[in-house]
Amino acid sequence: MKTFQTALLAALISTSSVVTAHAYTDEDSYVAVSNTAMSVTGDIQFDDFSITFENGKTLSFSGLVSDTFIVDGEEVPASVYQVSHPGDPILENGNRLCGSGAVTYIANWDDGGRSLVAVFTGDEAPSSNEEMCASYTYEQ
Repeated sequence: MKTFQTALLAALISTSSVVTAHAYTDEDSYVAVSNTAMSVTGDIQFDDFSITFENGKTLSFSGLVSDTFIVDGEEVPASVYQVSHPGDPILENGNRLCGSGAVTYIANWDDGGRSLVAVFTGDEAPSSNEEMCASYTYEQ
């Protein structure tokens, strides 16, 4: 009986470590490459549910509101998310995403092999990058 309990405990431990070892997949990790990203957000984890900044602060999304976005007058494939609890968390070096005002929407699109993340403070879903309060550039 003791051998069975030991084997069962070992199996449970190995199973739980596999499940909790890494919450994100590699494609969700983004390395900050722009000066603003390096000094404000640091590297990020980004998926369809939230964005997590290098210091561990997170903004969760309540949903995807658009899959296209206008960048410099041209429509591009993008993901525009509504932030479930708007905020402007203190991030790297005491900086904030917008500097002031709660972030209500976050857009993400590919720009020549790099990923751009733009943040917005308006009440309405943004349709273009002209409305952003800041943008950050990452590589995957």
